[in-house]
Formats: sequence, structure tokens, C-alpha cells
Amino acid sequence: MKLKTDEVLADLIKRSKKVQDIVSGYRLLNEELLNLKPNADSWSKLECLEHLNLYGDFYLPEIEGRILQAKRPSWHIFKSGVIGNYFANLMQPNGNGTIKKMKSPEDKNPAKSELSVTTVERFLKQMEHLLRLLEMAKRVDLTHTKTSISISKMIKLRLGDTLRFYVYHIERHVAQGERL
Repeated sequence: MKLKTDEVLADLIKRSKKVQDIVSGYRLLNEELLNLKPNADSWSKLECLEHLNLYGDFYLPEIEGRILQAKRPSWHIFKSGVIGNYFANLMQPNGNGTIKKMKSPEDKNPAKSELSVTTVERFLKQMEHLLRLLEMAKRVDLTHTKTSISISKMIKLRLGDTLRFYVYHIERHVAQGERL
């Protein structure tokens, strides 16, 4: 799949700002509402955000480091890789709006964590960092710059695919929190 680099990044920035606006509204909710779970197997709004924070702890430094080390200047076309495109699309809702359930890796599962409103602030700081990285990504080649992924440093994805996966993953769990 080939996409215009500036369109990919503009879309990811738009999606990220929308998520940032939604979660900023969580500041108005008390901790009891933020920790509310419909059942024992579900995550609360704060658990959804903490899950994303745990991923951000890996992906934000990884993405930033790869952008800073990139040797190729920006190219106007981004060509998605087979595996990267698969992972990115896996995060998005199906055509009917449903989301395929997945088991979270143990180290990224926030269930039974003691969480407070600081989780919201941490998430919003990570979103600001992500938005800065998306701006920085405009200067590098999204196809030839590679990043490691959280499940294996041996597997490398194209930066554009990693950014798509990461932003779609954020959207997925913020939508999950919004359904509560």
C-alpha cells in the first residue's frame, strides 16, 4: 500500500489531537468514575489509559531515537510493509464498528493497578510527546526508517507503520474507555 507521506502524518496528527481532546475531558471526572468497571473482566477508563502509558514508555523513546538517527530525508510516498500494515489494520475497528478482542501482554496489563488522576496527566504528556514526534517525522523517510516493536526487538517495522499502529492502538483503547 502506497500513501502520501504528508497525508499519513496529517491523518495521524488529526487522530491524536481528537484523542487528546477526549481525554482532556477526563480531568473533569472524579477518581471513582475514572476507576469504574462494568464487570471484573473489564478495564476502567484509567486502566485503558495506563495500558497506553505502558506502551508509550516503549514506543515514544523508540520512535524518537529512530527519527533522530534517520539518515534519509523525507520522501513524499510512504510504502507500508506487509507485517506493519497488518498490525496497523489489526488495531482498527471492523467495517461494522466492532473491535477484535485481544489479550494484552502481562507487562502491559494494568488490571488491579492502583491508579489515580495522575494517570490521565501522564497520558496527556505522552500525547504531547507523540504530537511533537509526528511533526519531527515529516523530515524523515517513513519507509526506510525502521523501529523495533514492543514484543520483539528482533522484528523491525517501517516508521510509518509503527506510527500508524501506535496511533490506532491509542484510538482503540480511548474508544474502549469512552464506552464505559
